[in-house]
Amino acid sequence: MIRILVAEDDPHIQRLIKVYLEPEGFEILQAFDGEEAIRLMENNQVDLVILDIMMPKVDGFDVCQEIRQFSTVPILMVTAKGETKDKVDGFRSGTDDYIVKPFDPVEFVLRVKALLRRYRIAYSSTVTIGLLKLDEKKQSVEIEDQIIVLPPKEFQLLFKLASYPGNIFTRCQLIEQIWGVDYEGDERTVDVHIKRIRQRFEKWTDQFRIVTVRGLGYQLEVKK
Repeated sequence: MIRILVAEDDPHIQRLIKVYLEPEGFEILQAFDGEEAIRLMENNQVDLVILDIMMPKVDGFDVCQEIRQFSTVPILMVTAKGETKDKVDGFRSGTDDYIVKPFDPVEFVLRVKALLRRYRIAYSSTVTIGLLKLDEKKQSVEIEDQIIVLPPKEFQLLFKLASYPGNIFTRCQLIEQIWGVDYEGDERTVDVHIKRIRQRFEKWTDQFRIVTVRGLGYQLEVKK
């Protein structure tokens, strides 16, 4: 599931954003000041940030600059400050898009989805990479008209990596997101599952492959 951080000190705007994004299948993290936003970014896997400018403790411009020190996550600024100078300052801080309050909810949702598409982040229940098609709802994998049945954890692991081609996931992140934060087993279980997935799809390494990034984790590499 796509996780979106909403950094906004107005509880009414927070509720409005949540009402429109949750039905689209997004998980919402909420921050009500700039310090909390940075802390949540540092401690969670976040796929997109919605960022207000006028926030307590640390303003949106500084939060944006701080995030850009360690992440390329897409950022959408949502603010009442609509002057050209404010927009320029926002883009210079590192934002990817800018929408001014009061905003049309339909346009807002479309902008969020457009940013996710631009960053090749899958927000639907299906992922297609070359000949490979994964359907999260059906828990099915199809490639070259063949249906390959995977155990649940292998499917979830492949779906996660395929949803973010090129992104590096640490073992710790994959354990937390696939097995859950309460998992008490060995991190090396990720290696075992990756090995099995590689064996199942070794015929299609011309389409994609799962790469070990030494000292970091794994990423799915798409062949062109």
